[in-house]
Parts: sequence; structure tokens; C-alpha cells
Amino acid sequence: MTRKTTSKTKRSGASGADPGARIIAAALELAVEEGWRNVSLSAIAAKAKLSLAQVHGVYPSKASILGGFINDIDQKTLASGAADAGDSARDRLFDVLMRRFDVMAPHKDALRAILRDGLADPCNVLCAAPRTLRSMAWMLEAAGLSPAGLQGAARVNGLALIYAGAVRTWLRDDTGDMAKTMAALDKGLARAEKITGLCARKGRSREGEPAAA
Repeated sequence: MTRKTTSKTKRSGASGADPGARIIAAALELAVEEGWRNVSLSAIAAKAKLSLAQVHGVYPSKASILGGFINDIDQKTLASGAADAGDSARDRLFDVLMRRFDVMAPHKDALRAILRDGLADPCNVLCAAPRTLRSMAWMLEAAGLSPAGLQGAARVNGLALIYAGAVRTWLRDDTGDMAKTMAALDKGLARAEKITGLCARKGRSREGEPAAA
């Protein structure tokens, strides 16, 4: 599957940013430098040039900082453009998730460090799961698919599994155009479409396939 071209996501600096953005930027930098498990809130405060009280007023824990970062990724992905309503549901999901990877790209080293340390702690995994599901619900909305009801819940959980597999590939993907990531994501979506009907087609079908009624 080929992807549509989109504008490059700009890396925003922490200078002059609001305290929340400065805290997130400092935390990501320290994750790369020291490893996420070794990063303290006091170190984040010092890096962000804020007091501990100021950090606590915005993000009272490292987990909440990560939650803010994930919300920022969601927001930037949703703001990057609407999916083409004329495309199939599978193509729309592919496009939305690849735009999400574009947004995450400037933070790849930090995410690698965070996931390496975070996944070693079962508590971190359990805390991260609800955030991931909320993010995937928004990605479904962006692709024009409902996350509501039993069918929606199944879609959210299925997409979370596909996304997790694609993230693992993305972290190892050294291709300039994310070809390996695109292949892994397309394969996951195709499998889910065939087995569970995750991508119930709407509108234009893929070439050579009939559109759904």
C-alpha cells in the first residue's frame, strides 16, 4: 500500500513554550540521556527550568507526563488533516496511523528508551493500556469508524494490537520512507479485515474489489 504525501511535522522547541510542553520536552530528552527508569521528577524540573511545585501543578507523576505526551501525539495527529472519505476504511486507517508515526518521528529515540524501560514493569504496562485504547478510539474516529458499542470496542482493541505490532517494527525501521513500518501496518490491517471485519469498507473499494453495500 502506498501512502499519501503529507506535510512534514515540525519539531517544536521548548524555549518559550508553556510549562506543560517544557516538562514533556525535558522528560523526553532525559529519557534518551539517562533511561526512563532513572529519570526523576526533580531532574525533569531542573531540565525544564521549573520548580518542583510548578511541575507538580501540571503533571504530578512521570506517568501523567507520559499521558500528556500521548495526548499531544493524539492532538497533532488529528490536526494533521482529515482522512479522504472516498477511500476504503482500511486505507483511511492506514493513512491516519502513518500520520501518527510522522508525528512521533522526532521523538523516536525517547520512545525507544521509554518503551524499553516501561515494558519491563507490569504496572507501567497496565497503566499505559487505557491510554492506548483511548488513542486508538480517536484514530478510529479520524478514519470515520465508530468506536462506540460492542463492535466499536472490538475495533478499538483490535486496532491497539495492530498498532502495537507496527510500533515494534517502526522502532527498528531504518528506512527513510518507513517502508518496513508501512508493510507491517498494511499486513496487520489486512489480517484484521479478513478475520474480524475491523475495517468495514465504506465508499470506494480497493482496485479490483467490489464496494460494500
